[in-house]
Amino acid sequence: MNKKFCHSAANVLVIFCLVIFASQCFAQSSSVSAKEASDSSLKYLRIVNGVYNYLQQNYVDEVDPRVLYEGAMKGMLSALGDPYTMYLDSDSLRELTDTTAGNFGGLGINITKLLLNTPEKPAYVEVVSPIENTPAARAGIQAGDYITAVDGTATADISMDDVLKKLRGPAGTSVELSILRGKKIEFKKTLERAIIEVPTVKYTMIDTIGYLKIIQFTPDTPKRVQEGIDFFKQKKFTAMIIDLRNNPGGLITSVADVADKFIDSGTIVSTKSRLDYQNTEFTASPEKTTVPRNTPIVVLINKGSASASEILSGALKDDHLAYLVGQNTYGKGSVQQMLPLSESDGIKMTMARYYTPSDTNIDKVGIPPDREVLFPVLSEAEEKAYSDLIKADVITAYVDAHPDMSEKDIASYAAVLQKTYKLDLRTLRKVIRLETERLKTAPLYDLDYDIQMNAALSILRKEDFVSLMKSTKTLKELQKTSAAAGKKNAQ
Repeated sequence: MNKKFCHSAANVLVIFCLVIFASQCFAQSSSVSAKEASDSSLKYLRIVNGVYNYLQQNYVDEVDPRVLYEGAMKGMLSALGDPYTMYLDSDSLRELTDTTAGNFGGLGINITKLLLNTPEKPAYVEVVSPIENTPAARAGIQAGDYITAVDGTATADISMDDVLKKLRGPAGTSVELSILRGKKIEFKKTLERAIIEVPTVKYTMIDTIGYLKIIQFTPDTPKRVQEGIDFFKQKKFTAMIIDLRNNPGGLITSVADVADKFIDSGTIVSTKSRLDYQNTEFTASPEKTTVPRNTPIVVLINKGSASASEILSGALKDDHLAYLVGQNTYGKGSVQQMLPLSESDGIKMTMARYYTPSDTNIDKVGIPPDREVLFPVLSEAEEKAYSDLIKADVITAYVDAHPDMSEKDIASYAAVLQKTYKLDLRTLRKVIRLETERLKTAPLYDLDYDIQMNAALSILRKEDFVSLMKSTKTLKELQKTSAAAGKKNAQ
């Protein structure tokens, strides 16, 4: 037998024996001492180092050390099963930095992806929320849509990093998305990439009600929110709607500063970790409060409201300052930090979980609205009609041939479409309206379609807001009620 082969085989056997021995040692006790834990860590590090060196010296082809390094980092972090903890290569690191800074190139969608890919549940990319006035939003991409393929490549079969690389590209270039909406609506959209400038806040008046839409929490958000509040005061506002729908979150410091404008004392949010230095409490101070406590406030939420937007809605709810309308939120109750490893890579890691003022974590649960208002669910026949309408692409051609359509024109064309596509007229008007807004700035709100906005306005105009607020419960109270009901049903 070849001596070199025997030597190599012996080395492999030693490595695998070490792996088995180390794993057995680690499994002997679930409560090991600090020294034992440290010893186990050292053993595993030696094994990893041994495999790394062995691959470099003995693999059939010459190996780039960085390939092994990046593969090890990705595997180690994905093994935690946390979709928010990940390795950031140079491209991903730049994308994250650009997004936080407020501009980047792409389509304008916040996405997430399951780590486990199975035939029963493919790990498609899920749209958390589209960013306003971006190619994705203008194309009608919605929170909850699944991107099943990008330029023909199935997203279930590739990593999140690879998905991002395919979505991003030079402004002006095109990318084709295959979309799954609901269970059966499937269609394709070709979008043109653009430089995405992440907006933060938009505001206007609706009669005497101030409408404040917070799109994302960046370093500039608190300043922009205050500009909106000052504008409302100039217009002598009587109530406020804070729209957090499709807000994917952002910086915890930013949302704490925003919440402090409404909350005059007590806890805004706290973070808890197994590490003492990660345990932080953000508290309100009266000198920073700029909105009077007795101001009637309705907060709009939906399944695209995540992370920092849940911090704000949870704080206002627990402090009995706002009435929540819409849909249960996304449920991201963890805090991440970006840690650079070098000038060209880093990791994003979950460091703590956040808790609302009533000491409640909403991770994977979300925040329920005080009043649920849901958009109608399409029937099976309506899903088919919707899918057929999108695939036919007749609206684009009609709008291109009829620029500057008025609301009356939109209503007339919707009635024509309904003869072929059996859908609710309001839905058809919305689809047409989205197409007319494709190449221009969309209005801040759509009272024809938006039943959640109309519900908020109705509450503030017609109902006894003080009585409504007395009927609300904190998130801690709601969780206790839910737990008690679950216990009773189990008996």
